[in-house]
Amino acid sequence: MHPDSPISATLVCWGNAWLAGQVGLDEAADRVERQAGPQLVAGDAGDVPLRGFLADLRIEGMKSLRLALPVAGDPLGLTGPPPFNSAAIEAGQAAIAVLPDRCLGLVPVKDRRGSSYAGVRWSVLQARTAAPDLPSLAEAEHELTRAMRTATDALLGVEGPAQGRRRVEIMDEGLAPGYPARAHRVAALAARLAAVLRVADDRGLTSGQVAVRGQALRELDRAVRRARVVAHHAMTELV
Repeated sequence: MHPDSPISATLVCWGNAWLAGQVGLDEAADRVERQAGPQLVAGDAGDVPLRGFLADLRIEGMKSLRLALPVAGDPLGLTGPPPFNSAAIEAGQAAIAVLPDRCLGLVPVKDRRGSSYAGVRWSVLQARTAAPDLPSLAEAEHELTRAMRTATDALLGVEGPAQGRRRVEIMDEGLAPGYPARAHRVAALAARLAAVLRVADDRGLTSGQVAVRGQALRELDRAVRRARVVAHHAMTELV
């Protein structure tokens, strides 16, 4: 699954809205399917629809869903064990279902069958129950703003050849109902900056300029991912 895909984030925010009673299960599942097509979960007895899988977890007492947006060297949102971490890092994302006595890691993979079927198949792995080490929403917003200013200053000092304006597409539709206003604001800013990061271009720059630009963008990417994860967890702080 390409890490730019917001499918795990969509599952987490709409799943948490459902668990908090803000939306129904069908609405939450429809939002996820609208994002990436049919959703199936790999099970021992075969694949099952995502909405049925979530309903079963609710019966087991599922409390919340967490988001992970890891990259190599920065396992953001992950606490192990290694098999789950490796799969999540390879996918660039994962969701974690928090149950009373265990956690389940859900890792998305594109599911293509024939010429017309395109959806997502979620692998289920055991995840540790420890909560990830994350900043508060206020801290994440401050870090994101600071990284944005630092990156802007660094990039303005890197002059390269003029390039045509490229269209910036925001893939994330935002948070579900029930999230606090600050979480919506942080998630929206992170989504816009993530879109900018996708179209960053090094063509025509010297090696020194590429290094300066790369460092600034790496720091901004880290702040964007942290802000997105924290914003998506904000619903669980209200319950």
